[in-house]
Amino acid sequence: MKLNNQKHLFSIPEEICYLNIASQSPSFKAVEEAGIEGVLEKSHPYKIIGDSYFEPVKKLKQLFAKLIDVDDYNRIANIPSASYGLATVAKNIILKKDDEILLIESQFPSNYYVWEKLANTFDAKLKIIAMPKSTENRGKIWNESILNGISEKTKVVALGNIHWANGTLFDLKAIRKKTTENKALLIIDGSQSIGALPFSVKEIQPDALVCAGYKWLFGPYGCGYAYFGDYFDNGNPLEENWSNRLHSENMVGLTSYQPEYKPLANRYSVGEHASFIHVKMQNAALEQVLEWTPKAIQDYCKEITSEAVITLKNNDCFIENDAFRTHHLFGVELPSKLNIDMLKSTLKEANIFISFRGNYIRLSCHLYNTKDDFKKLTDCILKCL
Repeated sequence: MKLNNQKHLFSIPEEICYLNIASQSPSFKAVEEAGIEGVLEKSHPYKIIGDSYFEPVKKLKQLFAKLIDVDDYNRIANIPSASYGLATVAKNIILKKDDEILLIESQFPSNYYVWEKLANTFDAKLKIIAMPKSTENRGKIWNESILNGISEKTKVVALGNIHWANGTLFDLKAIRKKTTENKALLIIDGSQSIGALPFSVKEIQPDALVCAGYKWLFGPYGCGYAYFGDYFDNGNPLEENWSNRLHSENMVGLTSYQPEYKPLANRYSVGEHASFIHVKMQNAALEQVLEWTPKAIQDYCKEITSEAVITLKNNDCFIENDAFRTHHLFGVELPSKLNIDMLKSTLKEANIFISFRGNYIRLSCHLYNTKDDFKKLTDCILKCL
């Protein structure tokens, strides 16, 4: 399927060039409408019935399960953030002294602190795989270093499908194979990839996948998703809430306290996860992402960025080779001669929004962007050289 520009579905002003969805996605109009519907529903609480707490959430889990190629939606948990999901994962892992947790350099803080704490709790070790200093074959060498770093001491490998700041693509199939050989868990943070890059749980078979919902999945800030594999089937949730217990749909019998949780990942969903505003917005967002398909989104992003990538590379900017990066999110390492302060002011004047990371910029785009957006960006960069 080939997609055309979809800016008409959004409320982004014509003069705005937004290349920073990796920080926060804009809502499209259907999500706005769903949120307003949720707000109005709270004005009439007498219309909220027992099923209101469960059926929309069931639909939400089914949609996300379809997106990541999972047959059983009961393996999906509705969570408020990626950090909540990672904390849940870590709570259910027991290590021994000198066991190793493998991470990559400059991992997002939420995917570092939780493992640092777990390592300290069990006197285990963090093993950080550094990004190669040379730009030549950087993605390839980094992936090889990750594989070489996995050993019989490795008990957990935790990383993103891509690097959150520069879009480096990690070979999850090869990493899964190596972790399986060494009986290590594979925990994936999909916050910067799920929704814009094809992903299959059946293919990768991670032990857990967590994902923020307000970036490439277009949900409101404060929502997320998690998939839990069979390692976590009988684990302990972060909290004890009524809706995660067996037979909680029976409102009349709530004080017939249940010792058992609902099956599989249902035990890990956050309390009040039926949030009438959030869930309506999330369902509207996921339905649209599924209609677009991550592959078609990725193809569209490649089409609108390819000319700009060539121009920037020809002007001494480093961008990772296509085989080891994504097209919806990628980093541009700027030449040392470029005036960063001048670039920031030039972009501000042109209403272009990106993320700065030192002498690096992160570009992230979607179906509301065009080739012209990237032409404006490259013109600004070239002006500052």
